[in-house]
Amino acid sequence: MIVYPHSKINLGLHVIRRRDDGFHELETLFYPLDLCDALEIIPATDGITEFTSSGNLIPGDINDNLCVKAWDILNSDYELPPVKIHLHKKIPVGAGLGGGSSDAAFSLKLLNELFDTNLSKEKLQQYAEQLGSDCSFFLENSPVYATGRGEIMSPYRISLKGYSLVLVKPGIHVSTADAYAGITPKQPENPLKDILSLPIEKWKDLLTNDFEETIFRKFAEPGEIKSRLYEMGAVYACMSGSGSSVFGIFRGNPPENTREKFAQYFVWQQELK
Repeated sequence: MIVYPHSKINLGLHVIRRRDDGFHELETLFYPLDLCDALEIIPATDGITEFTSSGNLIPGDINDNLCVKAWDILNSDYELPPVKIHLHKKIPVGAGLGGGSSDAAFSLKLLNELFDTNLSKEKLQQYAEQLGSDCSFFLENSPVYATGRGEIMSPYRISLKGYSLVLVKPGIHVSTADAYAGITPKQPENPLKDILSLPIEKWKDLLTNDFEETIFRKFAEPGEIKSRLYEMGAVYACMSGSGSSVFGIFRGNPPENTREKFAQYFVWQQELK
């Protein structure tokens, strides 16, 4: 069975305070993108669970991969048969697009279907939260307003119809741990929902990502990409998550020469809904 884990961007991201449990209190809007990986899970005929991958290189130990951890967490409760997991990685890694979390969530859904464990939506969400703060977002495919560590989510209606998105990922990797190490939590000047309710043309000076200051200071390319997107006519541009990808939102279609202008980087374009 094959599924296609999708990615996301953050429309605004406020790091409000450090919590007593060591995590940070956040406020953000997760918005799904069509950019996706391909994930296949089949029963193992040789009795050995195995993970393989193709496409973009996935750093770290294979046993730490979230797809494998999804199998582990369900196996501990339901004694699943061994499986072969193959992930074709197209979503850039270390980009703030949630690719690993999405792979984990889709692994849970696929294993649930493959082995008829009949897990409810609520139960899948509980397992997803154990794998990552934003994992449960990827069980659905619609925008959500997220608070807490990112795990407290509520549906949010937003229409970006008539706009298109250009996503640019420079050749740098930003780990979430490094991004948080340089952050200074603070109360936002304006609540996120108030900003999102404004016309998109007013977002430029109000809708912020608190990670940008740290990441732009450490790496030049994300900030340069953001400036270039505005020069090309974007009505709004921002870094996604903890970086390093940056997106621009354009009214109508993006400029025809977009890919040429960012030829040295990964570029993704799509119409928004």
